[in-house]
Amino acid sequence: MSEIQLYDDMKEIPDIMPVVPVSGTMIYPFMVVPFLVQGEKNEKAIDVAMAGDHFILAVSIKDIKQGDKDPRPDNLYRVGTVSSVLRMMRVPSGGIKIMAQGLFRGKAAGFEIKEDGYISAAVQIINEKKIELAPGILALMRNVRDQLDRAVHLGKSLPPEFITMIRNLKEPGKLADLVSSVMETETGDAQNILEQLDPEKRLEFVSRLISNELEILEIQNRIKSNVQSEMEDTQKKYFLKEQLKAIQKELGQDDPRSSEIKELKRAIQESEMPVEAREQTVAELERLERMHPDAAEANVIRTYIDWMIKLPWNKSTKDRLDLNHARKVLDQDHYGLDKIKTRIVESLAVKKLNPESRSPILCFVGPPGVGKTSLGHSIARALNRKFIRLSVGGVRDEAEIRGHRRTYVGALPGRIINGIKNAGSINPVFMIDEVDKIGADYRGDPSSALLEVLDPEQNSTFVDHYLDVPFDLSKIMFITTANVLDTIPAPLLDRMEVIQIAGYTEEEKMAIAGRYLVPRQIEGNGLKSSQLKFSQSSLRSIIRGHTREAGVRNLEREIGGVCRKVAAKVARGSRKNFNISAADVKTYLGPPRVYSGVQGRRNQIGVVNGLAWTPTGGEVLIIEAALMEGKGQLILTGQLGDVMKESTQAALGYSRILGSRMEFKEKFSDKYDLHVHVPAGAVPKDGPSAGIAMFTALLSLFLQKPVRKDIAMTGEISLRGTVLPIGGLKQKLLAARRERIKTVFVPETNRNDIEDIKKEDLSGLEIIYVKTADELLDKVFVEKKTRSKSKSES
Repeated sequence: MSEIQLYDDMKEIPDIMPVVPVSGTMIYPFMVVPFLVQGEKNEKAIDVAMAGDHFILAVSIKDIKQGDKDPRPDNLYRVGTVSSVLRMMRVPSGGIKIMAQGLFRGKAAGFEIKEDGYISAAVQIINEKKIELAPGILALMRNVRDQLDRAVHLGKSLPPEFITMIRNLKEPGKLADLVSSVMETETGDAQNILEQLDPEKRLEFVSRLISNELEILEIQNRIKSNVQSEMEDTQKKYFLKEQLKAIQKELGQDDPRSSEIKELKRAIQESEMPVEAREQTVAELERLERMHPDAAEANVIRTYIDWMIKLPWNKSTKDRLDLNHARKVLDQDHYGLDKIKTRIVESLAVKKLNPESRSPILCFVGPPGVGKTSLGHSIARALNRKFIRLSVGGVRDEAEIRGHRRTYVGALPGRIINGIKNAGSINPVFMIDEVDKIGADYRGDPSSALLEVLDPEQNSTFVDHYLDVPFDLSKIMFITTANVLDTIPAPLLDRMEVIQIAGYTEEEKMAIAGRYLVPRQIEGNGLKSSQLKFSQSSLRSIIRGHTREAGVRNLEREIGGVCRKVAAKVARGSRKNFNISAADVKTYLGPPRVYSGVQGRRNQIGVVNGLAWTPTGGEVLIIEAALMEGKGQLILTGQLGDVMKESTQAALGYSRILGSRMEFKEKFSDKYDLHVHVPAGAVPKDGPSAGIAMFTALLSLFLQKPVRKDIAMTGEISLRGTVLPIGGLKQKLLAARRERIKTVFVPETNRNDIEDIKKEDLSGLEIIYVKTADELLDKVFVEKKTRSKSKSES
């Protein structure tokens, strides 16, 4: 045996004893500690100890994550406490609860796993260093006691008998162990204390641990004090408010909250709400009255009541149903657009004869810059109504139309209700811009929400999610705008009366520039009308050389560019009056930027002018065809869409049918490739209306006859040569006229569309109606005297 120590009944402490892992606590010498032992192998170690002399080596576990019920020897500290098991009791739920008394520090020379699975160790008793009670040690002991007293004062809970024991201890090592046992220490710190054999160093380490504990206690007390102070302030405010109410009651005065509730009740009665809306608002007001004013939901309810009160439930402006005045206002603000002006005057006439009639939902469709939005302002001014504009381009959230439910934080009504509130009238002119660009995503489909808004049969009971009561939209005059119809959902389009707005002719642009654009830009750039004047030739030069558009937006920008340069000269001190001529346009705006692919071109074989319609107006497309040696392939280039490719194949099919009759069948052999190209290759193109232009280009190529450069054509072609109708005829004719085309071939089935176009818009154009492609054969090719020259050019 090693050195023998005697204890209690003079029992000898053995060299080898069972090892019991300990987690979450630390057993120090001369302390009695209860703890629970779990795990079959650990319980076996207790059974072995109780069958013998009751001695165990209690050691801590290094990493508790690896488990304490079946620990590995390499996860146990070597230094532990030799302890005597005083009492044990098996727990029904599993494990053994023991009471152990620490005796000495001990070190395991090595661990051994027995056959039964428990761990035993050869243990060597460790004696701590003996020191004298020098003044430094005594001062350190007193400091530790004082720190512990301060911790108790800050809220550390310790039994009174423990405090008495601390004060009576005279041994520094035992004092350090005892204080450490009540501190919240990490396993590593507790193990350091156990392994430290110098009582003075051990006591210093414990003093540092108490200092950390004191800092934490002070922070906790500070937080607790702040919370208590806030609670006291809240209670104080509550009592003061109650006292204020009592004082006001004695003085015969109402408190502010009571006055506010009375004011809200009065406003609800005066708002002329429908019965359902009033009942809903009164119910919310009663909830607000019962609620504490500082409650979070009180602000939500108050905001809702404010919205309900401020909405113009029955407030409207008186319509001015003077037809002559309305037409005069429309003519003042806009040049041309007779069809739209006539339709608006008709609506006013119906309203005058039947005030209860519902306003139609008008949809203005046309290229950008033709005045769709500004028409809404003019209509509102003519009717003496308020004007609201809502742009839905890019809107993807249905709540933008219907509003958010009040359960959401920051909920508000939709933009329809918000616009009506801002207008303060239940019958404004409400313009919804860009309905063709509305979107949809996971937040809903705004276009579906507009179905109810723009339906005269449903919008009298429109329900915004925020208001949650019906609101009458039937008195509103809704006007929508779009550039194209294709992207508008069919159910939405069905609810609207579509009015097409074509582009302006050159003469119309001249008139608009002289009446509206030039005066507006002169004033907007700080000039006077006497300082700057535009000649007719200068405006025509800007229109032809610097803009190519259906509307007048870019034209106004170019006029503004001239005005800015003149303004710069005036700002430098020039007192000259400027008269802008056609020659001056190049000085101010630079050389012409608009390229015409038609002007300057010669009569050529396989080259034809086609007409196309785009969202920005009509365009002249130059279609080119070439025949070359190859493998019998049809090559299509110029970013042509699927429909345009199929139209080219149909034109080629009918050309092959004519081939045998007109003796150019050999052109379709496998020795030749046919290449069809539409310039401006970076711009995508699609549609069937270039069918007869494709056919004419191919026929010119096969017959080696050049096509007249001063003609253009539009129409879809069938496989039997029938020319089918097309759309956008006015825009196409305006484009042809802009390019100084003399003759345009149009499908016979589009003859009625010409009647809707002013004769002055068609001046200088010869329109030839065709039923079949065969009718083009003697009208599109040049005289024979130019044929050989054109052939060589091809």
